[in-house]
Amino acid sequence: MTDTARQELIAALPYARRFARALAGDQAQGDRLVAGALKELLADEKANLPARLALYGKLVQEFSQKSASHTGMTLTQRALLLLTSLEEQSLSSAARALSMSEDEAAGELGIARQALQGIAQTSVLIIEDEPIIAMDIQDLVERCGHKIAGVAHTEADAVKLAAETKPGLILADINLGGGGDGMHAVGRILKTHETPVIFVTAYPERLLTGEAHEPSFVITKPFEPLALAVATYQAVTGGVAPV
Repeated sequence: MTDTARQELIAALPYARRFARALAGDQAQGDRLVAGALKELLADEKANLPARLALYGKLVQEFSQKSASHTGMTLTQRALLLLTSLEEQSLSSAARALSMSEDEAAGELGIARQALQGIAQTSVLIIEDEPIIAMDIQDLVERCGHKIAGVAHTEADAVKLAAETKPGLILADINLGGGGDGMHAVGRILKTHETPVIFVTAYPERLLTGEAHEPSFVITKPFEPLALAVATYQAVTGGVAPV
């Protein structure tokens, strides 16, 4: 592999980590998938895809060998949803990554989007310091079919509301301005109440280094409604169950 190709793979790692963690529903398992995929691609002298697409494809291949079937959506359908929403890839690029024709990918993606309508409903605690943004997120969450457990603008409010409402999902901004830190708030909450968490940030690469305990679900701010719906589906259903 050329030095240029190696550098492209390294640059693609944060996005590969986000995709793998969301696909697996777990940071540790997702990062292991990335390590394995990277090792294989570095040894591949015949790679014919851009580095980022090659990583996506290899991650799905590896995970398919380590996961059980999951009701509701196939692994391919989940991967297509994540690639086109969370990773903001075109349908053509997603199809290339998964070695599918564009027509086949379009058909599977359509089935997956229909399946989102049957998502398991839960209660969501929103942690966001900007009131207008919080209202927008609340509207999106409700349109995804969920109930709002509460809206917290500060770290202290978030911890208090979580204790009172026991939400089924937390959607948290990282930066709460003068009101504290979103990750710190979630850390305090998870000491007494275990629940899936989706972090929202304008700088996802800062949370996807693979060097420490990091979120399993990260979406980029600003985000599209479909990206939130897909991330919520993955968080609530726990990804595809490992064997």
